[in-house]
Amino acid sequence: MTPVQPAPTTRHAIRAEGLRKRYGSGKTDKPALSGFDLAVPTGTVYGLLGPNGAGKTTAVRILATLLRADGGRAEVGGHDVATQPRQVRRQIGFAGQDAAVDEILSGQQNLEMFGRLFHLGPRAARRRARELLEQFRLTEAADKVVSGYSGGMRRRLDLAASLVLAPRVLFLDEPTTGLDPRARNEVWDAVRQLAADGTTVLLTTQYLDEADQLSDRIAVLSAPPGEGGRTIADDTPEGLKNLVGGDRVEVVVGGTEHLAAAREVVARVSGVTPESDAATLRISAPVTDRVEALTDVARTLRDRAVDVVDLAVRRPTLDDVFLRLTGGTAAPVPSPAAEPAATGNTAPEGAAA
Repeated sequence: MTPVQPAPTTRHAIRAEGLRKRYGSGKTDKPALSGFDLAVPTGTVYGLLGPNGAGKTTAVRILATLLRADGGRAEVGGHDVATQPRQVRRQIGFAGQDAAVDEILSGQQNLEMFGRLFHLGPRAARRRARELLEQFRLTEAADKVVSGYSGGMRRRLDLAASLVLAPRVLFLDEPTTGLDPRARNEVWDAVRQLAADGTTVLLTTQYLDEADQLSDRIAVLSAPPGEGGRTIADDTPEGLKNLVGGDRVEVVVGGTEHLAAAREVVARVSGVTPESDAATLRISAPVTDRVEALTDVARTLRDRAVDVVDLAVRRPTLDDVFLRLTGGTAAPVPSPAAEPAATGNTAPEGAAA
């Protein structure tokens, strides 16, 4: 396997300060970014989350030199994306929302083609293609045309194409959209392996569990009414979850007649007034000692003959964090109008920005 290029000397592989971008003009003028900040430590997987129109794809396109910012500055691998785009492109790979591979070619032919586009000689391109096919577990499908690949195989091939030059930094814009659970897991495994090999990965995703599974740190973007996206939180997944509280004991009872008794039990154990939802028959409250609380609640509910459908102590999820930070906005979804879809792999050296 060709090793990742030597790690940059800077502590952060990606930095952005006050990035601004607007689309359109006059009455159709629409802010996409309004003071976006980001600092991605070298060698990490960093997630970008945000609601519809928060500017995730716009930010990635600017950092990958595919779009010019209207203001602010950004560096990738120690090079300015606006004044040193060629130096930036030498260090990055990019996989957009849609796979850029050619369906009438085989996997081997696709990767050799990308190698030649990146100015590798025929022999070097062939060798690199074989290395990548092995790395992404596609060797057996190397000579099959891509139109016969599954969704997960096609996405892994697209990731392989973005790594022809073994980049220091890889931009992944919603890499698993539309994939089934097995294909998603295949892509997750590939991303984890890239990070283990030393590649810095910046990931945008509309799946909160994906960000939780893969990211060392996560930045949450939000777009206030009439403004573009900006960073409103930046922490580890666990740190973000701690923003909305710790463990909660949750009880779901078998009927409305059991709600009052369950509320009394949970209130006594937790020491606070529990939240209660009559529609879902759910009672919950924060607790400090998860094991003792769960044991005490379970024993008391049994002694009082309360019909329990579900009982657990749960940690907050990124869904809870997202809803709290963004004011209850629905989970992230793609927004072609506000954030033009980025497709394909990064341009070869010398191509226009």
